[in-house]
Amino acid sequence: MITSTLKNRWRGEGGFAEVLRVAFPLILSSSALTIQMFVDRMFLMWYDQDAMSASMQAGITNFTFVALFMGTASYANTFVAQYYGAGQKDRIGPAVWQAIYFSVVAGMLMWLLVPAAKYIFGWIGHVDQLRQYEITYFKVITFSALPSLIGSSISCFYTGRSKTWTVLWVNLLGNAVNLVLDYCLVFGKFGFPRMGVKGAAVATVIAASVAAVVYVAIFLSSANRRQFNTGAGFKFEPELFGRLLKFGLPNGFHFMLDVSAFTMFMVFVGKIDAVALAATVVVFQLNMLGFVPMSGMGMAVNVLVGQYLGSDRPALAVRSTWSASMMCFGYMVIVSAAFVLVPDVFLAPFAANADPAAFAPCRDIASKLLYFVALYCLFDTGNIIFSATLKGAGDTRFVMYLSLSLSWIVMVLPSYIAMKMGWGIYVIWGFTTSFICSLAVCFFIRFMQGRWKMMRVIEPIPPAPIPPAPQVPTIEVEAP
Repeated sequence: MITSTLKNRWRGEGGFAEVLRVAFPLILSSSALTIQMFVDRMFLMWYDQDAMSASMQAGITNFTFVALFMGTASYANTFVAQYYGAGQKDRIGPAVWQAIYFSVVAGMLMWLLVPAAKYIFGWIGHVDQLRQYEITYFKVITFSALPSLIGSSISCFYTGRSKTWTVLWVNLLGNAVNLVLDYCLVFGKFGFPRMGVKGAAVATVIAASVAAVVYVAIFLSSANRRQFNTGAGFKFEPELFGRLLKFGLPNGFHFMLDVSAFTMFMVFVGKIDAVALAATVVVFQLNMLGFVPMSGMGMAVNVLVGQYLGSDRPALAVRSTWSASMMCFGYMVIVSAAFVLVPDVFLAPFAANADPAAFAPCRDIASKLLYFVALYCLFDTGNIIFSATLKGAGDTRFVMYLSLSLSWIVMVLPSYIAMKMGWGIYVIWGFTTSFICSLAVCFFIRFMQGRWKMMRVIEPIPPAPIPPAPQVPTIEVEAP
């Protein structure tokens, strides 16, 4: 009975096999990005523990601003998926071009934050050396926004059509460039200058630029220009651009609100003490080992839901969602168990070349925080999969409003009170865990209500004209 059920779930459209076919390259791509960030933080830990903490705080602060633009531009993925499902291939190129135009303007707007860095981190108020590291990293990493946004926009051209292997290869190239330059520029190897935290940021900017150039080249290939109108479709279309903003901006705000809530969380933790902040940074990096690979599964769900809704087959969109949620939950159970049973295995890379005396208190706190991560990882399945389904349909306003209300009511404000009252790191982490769990429950309820099945982001296909009825010959009969 169980074997038969699993076989049925594996086969056919919306089954395990199809979801994995789309998701596997995205999971590998997300995993590679996680490993890159993990190694980046590890190098900085070996260089200076404060440099690692600063890169996390400055990076997440930068991404708080980028997230609004990234979430908006990357929503072109849903447009591509629904156009592809509806068979309107000539509309795919123009949809991606609107996202590129948005990305260019947004990336240049990010440059305005560079002179504001000292004020931003002056407000955050960390100790002097930590703040100087944060300002240095932030000023450089801000220049990665433009190429990152362009690359994200063009990647939608491939993910929206389930061509996810292309995205993997380009991302692997960027990650490889980043890792090599990280090692060279942080520690001053192979004739490169020893730049520390600034070197890590420079490596990220160069890697993002390399990936963006490759994406542009393949997007404009002759085959893509012929089949998907990527060349002639470069014109700015106000109506299509407006629809991208209508559905994409709520997605961007949701992304930004999530990141800003965790940015505030990091600020509050940093005001407790430097050890609590370092432990939190380490644990968040480990959490990404569980979360980020499964974000590839969420992207696959977003694509498949968009394609099946574009072809007016919502039942298969539902089946795809359930297939992904089962696989994602199984993975999260394994990760959670590992965090609880063998925490030292995950903490060992950070301890490898760090000062043992300095790392010991960080290790003690981090091993306890992993219990919180183990709990909310189980609920993160709902956040990843069910929110991806809602966004793949166009239900982005609900996702935005829910994220806004819960993040501030359940996490940010209680964490602020806990910090002011001196309740400690574990109480603050308890509020964060409550937020993630409650968010997952709400997404599941919205999914089960089913209103998303009727939503679309693309224009309806005009009905084919009805051919005129054939003329029936008439015979005139003379009246008697």
